[in-house]
Amino acid sequence: MSLWYLNADTLAGSRFVVSPLAETFASLKLLHAGAASHPGERAWLDAHLPAYRRLLADDPVTALLVHSGLGREWIADFLTPTPRRQESFEEGVARVRAASPAAARAHLTISLRGPLPARLDRDDLPERAAELLTHVWTRTVRPYWDRRRRILEADVVARTAQFGRGGWAAAVDTLRPGRTRWLGGNRLQVNLHEYPPREISGAELLFVPVTPQTGWVSWEGTDRYAVVYPCAGVLAQGARTEVPESLGTLLGPARAGVLVLLDSPMSTTQLVAVTGQGLGTVGRHLKVLLDARLVDRRRAGRSVLYSRTAAGEVLVTAQRG
Repeated sequence: MSLWYLNADTLAGSRFVVSPLAETFASLKLLHAGAASHPGERAWLDAHLPAYRRLLADDPVTALLVHSGLGREWIADFLTPTPRRQESFEEGVARVRAASPAAARAHLTISLRGPLPARLDRDDLPERAAELLTHVWTRTVRPYWDRRRRILEADVVARTAQFGRGGWAAAVDTLRPGRTRWLGGNRLQVNLHEYPPREISGAELLFVPVTPQTGWVSWEGTDRYAVVYPCAGVLAQGARTEVPESLGTLLGPARAGVLVLLDSPMSTTQLVAVTGQGLGTVGRHLKVLLDARLVDRRRAGRSVLYSRTAAGEVLVTAQRG
């Protein structure tokens, strides 16, 4: 397993960051794999995978670049520059384009764990990578970005609440269960690969959510490190929880949907993200449910989390049966 050693100040100063470039690269990984982890991803792949495959079929060099750069254990570093706070996609992809051709070739030999194919012994690899990422962003991510950004921001709210309840260990352990873990003694496990440990005390540490169910780590020299992780459960999948017809008749479909989503505690921001309803609408639904004593609320750090009461649980469970 790979370990990062960091002091308490570095961990306390770490931040969650939403990155359009990381979301785009995660989407590229999903297109490359072609396998969905939930129905929302399946619908997205059905819409965009054919065009992506045609693009690579028409450009064998870029196809080989993607295949080589997405190694089984390691991603070519120049493809994943470490996110920066409030960085636009255009600013991020400019850093991919500005990568040294020699460095890009060297990174590919690491991801391949072997020699560079002759067709990739060229100087336009960073430009090709940037153009492909721009295509993925423009065609497959940007049309959905407003909703995805809300989902990512909601995940940040949830992680911050976890920190408020159980400290950084609780928040880190749930980023990529089984892969990321706080081991104590200033040790952060970031993945399961056997690579030398890194001392990152004093560096900037960022945690970056993406909606596809994937993740990776990256760093920029010794100054900035990032752990990219997948949004959890319902946040990534969207509001696809089935609402019993009888419950919808009783409460109204939208309000019943909010109650059904509260299988686990969620904030107003999260509910807005996964339902697509406005903040005021969600707030009104929650007020009615609170007044009816079907949900309650409690503060977790800076967030207010809503959950079903025993009465709400009985109502949902009975209607599901």
